[in-house]
Amino acid sequence: MTHDEINDLATRFVAAVAAGDVATVEAIYADDATIWHNFDKINQTPSENLATLLGMHRMLTNIRYEDIRRTIVDDGFYQQHVLRGTTKSGELDLPAVLRVYVADGRITRLEEYLDTAQVAAAMR
Repeated sequence: MTHDEINDLATRFVAAVAAGDVATVEAIYADDATIWHNFDKINQTPSENLATLLGMHRMLTNIRYEDIRRTIVDDGFYQQHVLRGTTKSGELDLPAVLRVYVADGRITRLEEYLDTAQVAAAMR
C-alpha cells in the first residue's frame, strides 16, 4: 500500500470507531488481527474488540478523536490523539497513542497506549 492509501485507511478507521460503525471497523480488521492495550496486555480478537467498542459507545456520547497527529510508515501508522466524549459524570479527555500495522489493505495488529486512571476519573 502507498502511504496515501494507509492514511486513507487510518482516517476511515478512526471515523468508524468514533461513529460506532462496527461493520466498517470489522471490515478494516484482518480476520486474524490482534488488538492489544498497554493496560491489560491482552491480545483481543477483532470480535472481542468490537464488543469493547460497543461498550465504549454505551458509556460515552459525543465521541470524537481530536488533536490527531499521524505518521505513516511502510507497514502502517503511528497516531497520537485525544479521545473526547461525554460520560454521565462529565467530559472524558483521554490522550492516547496507537501503533497500527497494515497489510493488504487491512489492519493486522493494533497496539493502544493510554492511561486508564483518566478513564476512571471521568466515570466518577
